[in-house]
Amino acid sequence: MNLRDKLRGLLVRLYARRVEGHLDHAQVPKHIGVIMDGNRRWAKAAGSTTVHGHRAGADKIEEFLGWCSETDVEVVTLWLLSTDNFDRPQEELVPLLGIIEDVVRALAADGRWRVHHVGTTDLLPAGMQHTLKQAEETTAHVDGIVVNVAIGYGGRQEIADAVRSMLLDAQDKGVTLEEVAESVDIDMIGRHLYTGDQPDPDLVIRTSGEQRLSGFMLWQTAHSEYYFCEVFWPAFRKVDFLRALRDYAARHRRYGG
Repeated sequence: MNLRDKLRGLLVRLYARRVEGHLDHAQVPKHIGVIMDGNRRWAKAAGSTTVHGHRAGADKIEEFLGWCSETDVEVVTLWLLSTDNFDRPQEELVPLLGIIEDVVRALAADGRWRVHHVGTTDLLPAGMQHTLKQAEETTAHVDGIVVNVAIGYGGRQEIADAVRSMLLDAQDKGVTLEEVAESVDIDMIGRHLYTGDQPDPDLVIRTSGEQRLSGFMLWQTAHSEYYFCEVFWPAFRKVDFLRALRDYAARHRRYGG
């Protein structure tokens, strides 16, 4: 590392401390959703492989959760794999699935996080389904940040699954379709979402400069604040995280007007 890079790193750390020192912890979001975008483009810019980019993105997760643990964040949702990702070439998808499975195992072994899967299991290999179930069971007692691992996740799919679950639940209770139609409301559908017992995201962060949700938590983000960051996910720094929190705290949250 040359002198210029050392000085730049020092300045960034000093700036991060300044931002952190002025952060109002009373205004920290309780639930943060993260669209971790840019692994492939980061790898391409570095002259490396896509698989290396996904591994670098996976390595960033532990660091990110560590930053969250220094605040009052209670829930973090990490979008690791969308339903659309299954259309990727097998030479990319198979290693990616392996990397994601390693992430889930590492989160469960850490001991600080309560792991919860959000997404459909139908598309996932049997081995990953087992890993997810095991991670949820072994961390169920952990009194730490709830980490939602969104794997095989799509916002439209979640709403469809919620409606299906609601109807099947009504059928099991002997409720007629007409009775369901009369009683259905926003809260009823919300209870059948993958995150039914959790607060909705207060803040959604998307890296890589893309400014769209791409179907991320369509129902739950109706009143969320969004923060779009230019850097690719593997290059996401603590100062970027703190800027997102500062930006969130500075906004006046208004519902419906």
